[in-house]
Amino acid sequence: MPKQTFLNLPVEKKQRIIDAAADEFAAFPYLKTSINRIIKKADIAKGSFYQYFENKKDLYKYIIDIAGETKLKFFRERLPEYKKIDFFSILKEVFLAGIEFKRNYPRYSQIGDLLLKGENESLKNEIYDMSKPKTNDFYLELLQKAAEKGEVDAEIDLEFTSYMLTELTISVVDYYFKKHSSEGLEDLNKMMAYLDKMLYIVKNGIAGEGYYAAYQDEGIKENLSSGKN
Repeated sequence: MPKQTFLNLPVEKKQRIIDAAADEFAAFPYLKTSINRIIKKADIAKGSFYQYFENKKDLYKYIIDIAGETKLKFFRERLPEYKKIDFFSILKEVFLAGIEFKRNYPRYSQIGDLLLKGENESLKNEIYDMSKPKTNDFYLELLQKAAEKGEVDAEIDLEFTSYMLTELTISVVDYYFKKHSSEGLEDLNKMMAYLDKMLYIVKNGIAGEGYYAAYQDEGIKENLSSGKN
């Protein structure tokens, strides 16, 4: 994260550095990005850079954080609309809003895509660990409201469920890119098909009727179907 020296800069200069860094991180995978190109575009001295940030990763994480905050703000602006629909429809709308965000903020989205498709697993995990709690909180807020309306079981662990939804959403996108690495998100119908599969599993579970029938005599079918232990 930036040092106080950076935070004390005039708004215009800070924005110039942010824009130069975002352009660089959107154009190249992290390991191929260059501090020299960033400082040249931002029109600052190399010595000044290290007064503002510890290193390139420090700046990268700051840009990722800005992108994440921008995305959450983008989602939260739609919360009044989400109140009109049921929880599982909201999950689909959140995903669609994510795709809309990619189109409205292509630079931030390209940074995320390069991270997702990159081979630097340690960096990917570090960034995910940094950004996931905010997404968890967003899903938890939606789950709490859904539980109040009786749309989800109020007795389930909502905090754990919010964590699970964050992981599942990341997995859907990750799986899509692995299956269709050259297509990006251009084929919306194909991407939404994967989302629908995820939502079906979240809503209905994975146990078949044969599984429930096998345990019916033991009196636990009701507990299984409600998600209780």
